Amino acid sequence: MWPNGTSLGPCFRPTNITLEERRLIASPWFAASFCLVGLASNLLALSVLAGARQGSSHARSSFLTFLCGLVLTDFMGLLVTGVIVVSQHAILFDWHAVDPSCRLCQFMGVIMVFFGLCPLLLGAAMASERYLGITRPFSRPTVASQRRAWATVGLVWASALALGLLPLLGVGRYTVQYPGSWCFLTLGAQPGDVAFGLLFTLLGSFSVGLSFLLNTISVATLCHVYHGQEAAQQRPRDCEVEMMAQLMGIMVVASFCWMPLLVFIAQTVLRSPPAMSPTGQLSRATEQQLLIYLRVATWNQILDPWVYILFRRAVIRRLHPRLSARPRSLSLQPQLTQRRTVQ
Repeated sequence: MWPNGTSLGPCFRPTNITLEERRLIASPWFAASFCLVGLASNLLALSVLAGARQGSSHARSSFLTFLCGLVLTDFMGLLVTGVIVVSQHAILFDWHAVDPSCRLCQFMGVIMVFFGLCPLLLGAAMASERYLGITRPFSRPTVASQRRAWATVGLVWASALALGLLPLLGVGRYTVQYPGSWCFLTLGAQPGDVAFGLLFTLLGSFSVGLSFLLNTISVATLCHVYHGQEAAQQRPRDCEVEMMAQLMGIMVVASFCWMPLLVFIAQTVLRSPPAMSPTGQLSRATEQQLLIYLRVATWNQILDPWVYILFRRAVIRRLHPRLSARPRSLSLQPQLTQRRTVQ
C-alpha cells in the first residue's frame, strides 16, 4: 500500500497531472485509429495464412502454425488492451472511482506483460524450429510437426501468463501509469519490483538474443548450401528462403520495438539513487519516457503481420521479376535417392 492516506488499492501512486493535461496527451482518435489499423492488419494476415496453409509441406506447415499463433496473439493483444485504453481516452474516467480495488488495473497489467512477452518468446521458438529444420533436417519426425508446433505455442502462452501472474502472488506490483490510462509493472526500488522488472527484461532480452543467434546460423547455413560444391542437388527451396526472410523481418521488428523499453526498465529499476521516491512518485521525465517506449513497443503488433504479408514469394517476385526466372530448386536436404543410385 502506498502512503497516500486513503483506503484506495495498492495500484495508485501519487501523480500530479490535471484533467486538461490528460486531454492533451490522451487522444481517443489516435488510440482508436491505431487499434483499428492493427486489428485490420492482423485480420488480413490471418486470412492470407489460412490460404497458405492449404497444400503446404510439413516444414512450412509447422512454421505457418507458429506464424498463426503470433498473429493471433497480436490481434488479441490489440483488441483487449485497446478496449480499455480507448474507453479511458474517450471518457477520461477516473480510475480511482471506477476501479478502487485495483482489479481492472491488475488485469491490464497481466495482459500487458502477457501480450508483450508472447511475440518475443514466439520469435525465439520460430527461430529454434527453423534452426533445427535447416541444420538438422533429418532429426525431427514430420508426422506430428504441426501438433508439436501448436503445443509449443500453448507452452509459450502458459509461460507468459505465469510470469504475468507473479505480481498477484506478491512478486512485483502493477500500478496505474502516466497519464492515468494504463497499468504496468512498477519501476520501484523494492526487492519485489526490482526482481519482477529484471525478470521481465531478462526473459525478453534473452528471447531476442536467442533469435538473433539462431537466425544468423540458419542464414549462414543457407548461404553455405547455396554456394557449396553440391549446390545443384542441395540448393534451398524457395519456401526455405521465404521463411527465413519472414523470420528475420520479425526479429528486426521485435528488436527495434521492444529493446528500448526493456533496456529502459532495467536501467530504471537498477538506478542509484532509486528513480522512484518512497511515496511512489517518478519524475515527469521518467514517466514520459516510459510512455514513449511503451508506444514504440506496441508498434510490434501492427508491423508483425505486414512482415508476413510483404515478405511472401508472390510479393517479392512482383517487386523483383528476375527472381521468378531462377530455376526451381530441388531441396535443402541431400538427394539420398541419387546417392544410392550412384553407389
